Amino acid sequence: MADVITTPTIARSYAKEISQPPRKVALVASLIRGRTVADALVILTHTPKRAALPVVKAIESARANAINSLGLESKSLIIATISVTAGTRLKRFKPASRGRALPFKKKTANILVEVTGDLKPKKKPVAAPKATVKEEEK
Repeated sequence: MADVITTPTIARSYAKEISQPPRKVALVASLIRGRTVADALVILTHTPKRAALPVVKAIESARANAINSLGLESKSLIIATISVTAGTRLKRFKPASRGRALPFKKKTANILVEVTGDLKPKKKPVAAPKATVKEEEK
């Protein structure tokens, strides 16, 4: 017999082209790596960093994907992986003295969040009600 291959229940979410340097976003992401989704959201709401908002959005998107698409329990969700990579860099120029222009690059970040958890227990189908026959009194 062939072995049954079960796919792991992992919900993913990508947040691309966040207009913040990936190094700053990675600092915030390292705070919540390996935690439950509920704990991570509490930590991020109390983190005074601008990079916390896009990370919250990515986690909430992954949570919604897990609950609605894969049918996972919301209380059992754990952040399996969270990674921040460099996005595209925008080349810009800043005016300088004597009519010069100095180049600089605006950095962007991409956030990948993978969430895993337990499947919701399947509900048993409801049995059809038994038809009752009323006996007429004679």
